[in-house]
Order: sequence, then C-alpha cells, then structure tokens
Amino acid sequence: MAEVINTENEEDLQSQIEEVEALSAIYGDEWCVIDEASRIFCIKISDDLEEPKLKACLQIILPPDYPSTAPPIYQINASWLRGPERAKLANSLEDLYVQHAGESILYLWVEKVREFLVEKSHSAETVDQPEKVNLTAEEEVDDGEDIPDFNTLKLNTESAHLFMDHGNDEEVPPIKHGSAITDRRSTFQPHLAPVVTPRQVKMVLEKLYENKKIASATHNIYAYRIYCEDKHSFLQDCEDDGETAAGGRLLHLLQILDVRNVMVVVSRWYGGILLGPDRFKHINNCARNILVEEGYAASTVRQSLGLLLIQEWKSEKKILK
Repeated sequence: MAEVINTENEEDLQSQIEEVEALSAIYGDEWCVIDEASRIFCIKISDDLEEPKLKACLQIILPPDYPSTAPPIYQINASWLRGPERAKLANSLEDLYVQHAGESILYLWVEKVREFLVEKSHSAETVDQPEKVNLTAEEEVDDGEDIPDFNTLKLNTESAHLFMDHGNDEEVPPIKHGSAITDRRSTFQPHLAPVVTPRQVKMVLEKLYENKKIASATHNIYAYRIYCEDKHSFLQDCEDDGETAAGGRLLHLLQILDVRNVMVVVSRWYGGILLGPDRFKHINNCARNILVEEGYAASTVRQSLGLLLIQEWKSEKKILK
C-alpha cells in the first residue's frame, strides 16, 4: 500500500511541477514563488481594464495529494473584498473544484477571480477607489501590491476540508445573537452557532449574510473549533475579514477556553473614530460574553481571562508608544 501512495504522490508532484511551469509562462511576473519546497505560491490578479481598478492576490498551497484527491489550499487577499462578496467568490472557486475534481485547477481559478474583478469593476456599485470601500482608517492600506502573508495562509490550511463535504442533508445550526458593545460610534455584536462539520460553518456564514445589516458590517470576524473524536484532534480556522489579526486572536480565545464544536462571529460596524488596540478587546469581550451566556465557558474562567487580556492590551499599548 505504501508503494501505491508514494507512486500517487510522485504523479501529483509531477503534475504540480508542470502546472506551475505553465502558469509561470502564462502570467510572467504576476506569478510568484513564495516557498517552492513547501509548495506555496501566489499570483497577482487585476481586472482587464487599461487602468485596473480592482486587484487581488491569490495565495496557494499545493498539498502532496493535489490534484488527484485534494484541492489547493487558498487565501484571497484584497482589502476591498468583504463578507457576502468574499463568500460568493469562494463558493464559485469551490464549485469549479467539484466540477473538475482530480484535474489541475489553478488556471481556472485565476481566470474565475479575474472574471469576478471585471464584473465588479463594471457594476454600477463600483466607486472611484474601491480598495478603500468599507475600510476602517486603522486598516487602510495603500493601493500598491499586496504582500503575501504566507504565515496566515498556513494557519488556514484546515479550510481545505470545506471542499470535502457537499452533502445537502445538514440543517443550518441555530444561531444566537449576543449583546452589542458600542465605543466611540463603533459597534461590535457577537453571533454564535454550534457546528460539528465544516459544511455547517459555511451554512452559518451564508445564513448570517442573508441579514442585510450583518452583511453591511465593516468586518465579520469569525473563528471555530470542531473536535474530531476519531482523530482526537481539532479542526479549527479563523477569518479576519479585513481586521488584521482579529481572527487569530479570536481563535486563540477559543483555544484558551478549550471550547469545542462552536463558531463565533463578531460583526463590527466602524463609526469613523480610531479605536486602536481597543477594537481587539471589544471583539474578544463580545465573543467571551456570548460563550459564557450560551454555556460554553464558565464565568470564573471569564474573569481570569479578562485579567489576562487586560495585560495583553497594556503590553500592546506600551509597544505602540
């Protein structure tokens, strides 16, 4: 059996090498090798206009069993891309993978992203500087090239499991909405749902985005942890949705609380006033409150964690000074 697996991996590796060579020839300088040994790449994509309005960076990890049995692991970096639109684009990439399972898929993915950018550029909703749409001043970036953050990409490798379960027999888990926190006109509201499969994570996000108010939030940060009893391990992931490092902090909170089979989403509506590190405090406080309210964390743990987080915020402020 081991010899068969090795043969398959060799065939996959050869397919990857040929695909990467082809993409490099097609896209030239737009194609970047981040870490060849780890099979990490990225490609800069823009619309087809003479003066591109929209840009995105598609970061890719090729697992050993791609393309035969596993999809590429990906992350889309685009400061203007938010909640429902990000979900729509991700779903289109996943649909492409399902339609072409077992085949090399990267070229189709790149062109699908480009098609999405062109449609967005030509839509009536496009503004003169779409990269700045719905950004907080804290998160504004220049209009230059996105710098690949492959450390974050590695964190999100578990998202590959989202491709693997396309059953239609699962119901949307019940979603609880927690109390909002408002500070200097910015509002933070948590949402919680029990989840036991990655498919349910997607369903919860899709259901939340049906709410126009939630869909219009400046950021919808989320994290989840699912305990896999057969492997005695956790399937976990997070998303910043433009609020850099917020998703990782939220996942860290879930890990400290040792919660399982739950996802938390925190919506933030930016009020126009900079909050600095306080925004992270509000995001985690919201999440912690709803976890306690729904019985996922004890109040005594909540108090000790509060002291820990206060120390973190103080340390950060000292560094910023």
